[in-house]
Amino acid sequence: MKKKFNITGVCIPEMHYMVNTTTKIENILELIENREYFSINRPRQYGKTTTFFILYKELQKRQDYLCIETSFEGIGVEAYKNAKLFIPQFIYLLKDTFELQNKKEYFELLNNIEMPTDFKKLSKIITQLATLSKQKLVLLIDEVDKSMNNQLFLDFLAMLRNKYLNQAKGTDYSFHSVILAGVHDVKTLKLKINPDTELKNNSPWNIAADFIIDMSFNPQEISTMLIDYVNDKKIKMDIPEISKRIYYYTSGYPFLVSKICKEIDEKILPQRNDKNWNINDIETVVKTICLESNTNFSSLSKNIENDPELYNFVVNLLLGSKTFTFVKDVPLIDIAYTHGIIDNYKGKVKIHNKIYEEYLTNYVVTKMQTQKVEVDKIYDVIQSSYITPAGKLNFEKVLLKFQEVIKEKYSKSEVLKSDEFLEKDLRLLFLVFLKPIINGIGFSFKEVETSEEKRLDIVVLFENEKFIVELKLWRGQEYHLQGIERLKDYMRRENANKSYMLIMDKTRHKEFTTNIEDNILMVWI
Repeated sequence: MKKKFNITGVCIPEMHYMVNTTTKIENILELIENREYFSINRPRQYGKTTTFFILYKELQKRQDYLCIETSFEGIGVEAYKNAKLFIPQFIYLLKDTFELQNKKEYFELLNNIEMPTDFKKLSKIITQLATLSKQKLVLLIDEVDKSMNNQLFLDFLAMLRNKYLNQAKGTDYSFHSVILAGVHDVKTLKLKINPDTELKNNSPWNIAADFIIDMSFNPQEISTMLIDYVNDKKIKMDIPEISKRIYYYTSGYPFLVSKICKEIDEKILPQRNDKNWNINDIETVVKTICLESNTNFSSLSKNIENDPELYNFVVNLLLGSKTFTFVKDVPLIDIAYTHGIIDNYKGKVKIHNKIYEEYLTNYVVTKMQTQKVEVDKIYDVIQSSYITPAGKLNFEKVLLKFQEVIKEKYSKSEVLKSDEFLEKDLRLLFLVFLKPIINGIGFSFKEVETSEEKRLDIVVLFENEKFIVELKLWRGQEYHLQGIERLKDYMRRENANKSYMLIMDKTRHKEFTTNIEDNILMVWI
């Protein structure tokens, strides 16, 4: 069987090229050894199910463990109506696992019991299983999200919590370790007594250990998958550089890492004789991915559309109108992090990765373009007018044309004079103007700098060229000079010969001048 890159369902080592996650699995096994109960809560398509599969296989190799791996995905809505329906479904899941593993004594125990009708009786059955077992019982439950808004599931967790506490005191027997997997953090759930009462302070899962293992893939881990691929295909590639570039665009998001590799292997390479990978292949695929529709992106847009506050939060991040300190307990930051939209970058909130930033910018800008009259005025641009016969982007022409459009459309408008029309609106107008020019060939994003938490507003990548642009309001000469020095410092570190500054001066915007200083083209609007 030919191996391939996989972006759907569980990854199987014999069938798929996979990142070596041995260190992550060892860290999880250490939690299990320490009798911890915990939740693996990560965004969709982040490798949770594959991690469960590998973990299950590892525990099967150990004689002192008996692993019960199951999922609540197919348990059915009806089962959550009452305990008499839910508990048999859970028992059947256990029986299926024991039968598959040929654990006859456990299967027979469950097959001969009187089916429990409440959680107190189910607790006694679990005690019997744990007492019978000479092995340490580990329970893995995947896809718990579908159950989390149900009172019955919370009661189930509360039962496991009580058994955990009693086992620690030596008054009961239970599972050695319980691991739940889903998008949301089960540990923060509150237990309702009934619909008419307030929430209890104690979560039914507050006994769970913090799961702090990084599930994303760093460049070194990405390289392990590429080494497997190279050895299998008998080709050449600069694995360290390719790995770093994949990480640069994905920040190690497992779905996006595999997606890039899959697109190169299955769509780029068949079109040419040379099967060796290069950096340009990644650039080409990233551009394509940012413009396509897939289940991951659909989930991303659905999550922000279903929550107006979250949508506005994301817009503020994309347009750079606000910065936020990363405090996960803040509900809006927590939900954005839970869905994988943002990440913690040195204590600041940032969009998780450059692909997400480009996709979400396209999404937001296009949506705004269809809704805002002022934005709609400048959307009509012709891509070919700004691309040279050699396929290069004439970026100076782009900026000068943008200046001309602003002058024509807004010189007599009160919009630029309003206090509401701040830097975010300048970014929005520029992005709306820029997107039709670079779509399909290049893309733009905000670059986060490594020094003093400073950042540039927009970096445009077009073919093999990078254009650095700072968009800013005029706030006086001192502020202006600080911006120039920051831009020059960035140019030095990036070995850039030229950069650009787009300046909105509401005190003198009718002058619409240009100026070049230290290889920085400054365009005033």
